[in-house]
Amino acid sequence: MAAKARKWALDFGDTGPSSSRSAPEPLGYNRQHAIEPAEDSSAVGKKDKNAPDMFKLTKAWEVAGSPLKQIGMMAFMMWMSGSTVQIFSIMMTFTGIWQPMQAIRGSAQIFLPFKDARTDVLLPRLAFCGLQLLGMGIALWKLNSLGLLPTSASDWTSSLAVPPNAEFSGGGFPLS
Repeated sequence: MAAKARKWALDFGDTGPSSSRSAPEPLGYNRQHAIEPAEDSSAVGKKDKNAPDMFKLTKAWEVAGSPLKQIGMMAFMMWMSGSTVQIFSIMMTFTGIWQPMQAIRGSAQIFLPFKDARTDVLLPRLAFCGLQLLGMGIALWKLNSLGLLPTSASDWTSSLAVPPNAEFSGGGFPLS
């Protein structure tokens, strides 16, 4: 008796679609859509020339959007630190001010690997600095809510000169 072929046995040497021994195609699979048409060689050459520039620009935009995660985390930590003046809330707030300032100062070095003669990183760098300023604004709002920003006139009274006396009282003695 000849060996009966198993129903789900695969022969990896035969890859043709009409092979009787290949596995049946999955439901909904259309082989015509899976085969990509051949592109002409001139389009491929242009695509390959611009690919490194587009990759650099894409990575620059990823770096430009990275402060969004930091802003969310810093805002959550500031909220968790509470609204009372204590060392932890003050440290979190000043960290929220200091880190964006340092990031803006170092933005030229951050975007240096992505810059070349054909790639302009001005817009990603501006977006990066704008998001850092947004984070700094959240920290300044927290500083104001703690009451540590001098925002009213009474915060500046210590620097005012004492006004001269308008009246003088000498007691019960006559002045003449």
